[in-house]
Amino acid sequence: MKMQPDRVTKFSSEKWKSIVLEGAKTFGIDISSQQADMMAVHADELIRWNKKTNLTAITKPVDVAVKHFIDSVVPSLRINRKASLIDIGSGGGFPGIPLKVIMPDLKVTLVDSSLKKVNFLKQVIRLLGMDNIDVVHSRIEGLAEDSFFTGGFDVAISRAFSNLNRFVGLAYPLLKRDGKIIAMKSKNTDTELKSFGNKRKEPVVETYSLPFQGAMRTLIIV
Repeated sequence: MKMQPDRVTKFSSEKWKSIVLEGAKTFGIDISSQQADMMAVHADELIRWNKKTNLTAITKPVDVAVKHFIDSVVPSLRINRKASLIDIGSGGGFPGIPLKVIMPDLKVTLVDSSLKKVNFLKQVIRLLGMDNIDVVHSRIEGLAEDSFFTGGFDVAISRAFSNLNRFVGLAYPLLKRDGKIIAMKSKNTDTELKSFGNKRKEPVVETYSLPFQGAMRTLIIV
């Protein structure tokens, strides 16, 4: 699917929101107009803060729609709608905030070690009027040793946070007994999978193409 040649310049435009709606629909994910409006608010705030705080290298509206928001909602197909989810290294709020937008019953915890990013995440949550979503300023190593967080989540997710072995090792203590880990990666994951140390159960690997632009992505589910 190719992007139409007319340029998208505003996140609040119907064109930008239609990209999110149509792109998500290619995965069988329905996003309401109100949810697209919430994503537009998030996107606008992301770029506004990015002028002073390094939140993202992706700034063109079409790229933000595809590479941040559409990509972030793909894991919803593998997450229970009432799950408790921890987003590790959330940065600009991806994938945790878009997942919460389209799955409002999720209980979400966003974690980042940067105070500036934590403040940004709190601001977006305030603007969107969300509840049942928390932001934690911490390194993940600290949470794995904190009894308040250990064993508390159905899903631990991250997007390009770390190599697979390290991510699984850090996230594992945070999961409930039947919990799952979802690592969002670019296509080239062969080396990480070959060196993956958990031999008890092979991870599920799902590769997909982002709409309009064709970039390849991979979900690794443990």
